[in-house]
Amino acid sequence: MRNIVKIALRNLLRYKRRTLLTSMLITIGVVAVLLFVSISGAFKSMMIGQITDSMLGHLQIHKRGYVASIDNLPLHLNLGPKDMLTIGTMLDAIDEVEAYSPRIKFGGMFSNFEETTNVRLNGVDPAREIRAAPLLSKRILEGQSSGVLLEPGQILVPELLARGMKVKIGDTVVVVATNRDGSVNAKTLSVSGILDGISGPGGRDAAEGAPKSRARTV
Repeated sequence: MRNIVKIALRNLLRYKRRTLLTSMLITIGVVAVLLFVSISGAFKSMMIGQITDSMLGHLQIHKRGYVASIDNLPLHLNLGPKDMLTIGTMLDAIDEVEAYSPRIKFGGMFSNFEETTNVRLNGVDPAREIRAAPLLSKRILEGQSSGVLLEPGQILVPELLARGMKVKIGDTVVVVATNRDGSVNAKTLSVSGILDGISGPGGRDAAEGAPKSRARTV
């Protein structure tokens, strides 16, 4: 074994130029691979962080059967007030949970009194939502400079929808949706902000400021 090492060192020192070039190529290749892995990992972490901290959250709690039917956004599978109280008590007892926010997610029709299109809506408690999704306020391109996310009766409209429907800050719009028993309801809302687009289907999600009593029934 010792002789093999001596022969290898002698060959390396005998052909110094070849040794230097080979070492440089190996070094450059390793550095390139490490750089690519680091950049791709950082980009992946940034995308996940933006999505979780500005829209989804790190953990979601649903009633059994909701995820299997999530494409239909079923209202009859939302958590009830007693479930919300139980979950809230459990989360308050966990020190690692910094914040949580109840949400009502449902589909509806969005109208500017001239055109109508479909939209996904999130009824939120603004004060709690901004704590659970701290990057949400940074997605607001226009409006809401006072630091308050939403007031009851206001809505944040995604940029894609606002551009297509020619909706501006302060405009009054109508949202038509069904409640859990199937009856149709309509509500006029004031546009308080325009949300920047985000990767994935969340680019068409609007946020509505719901009263606390309603938001807690998610």
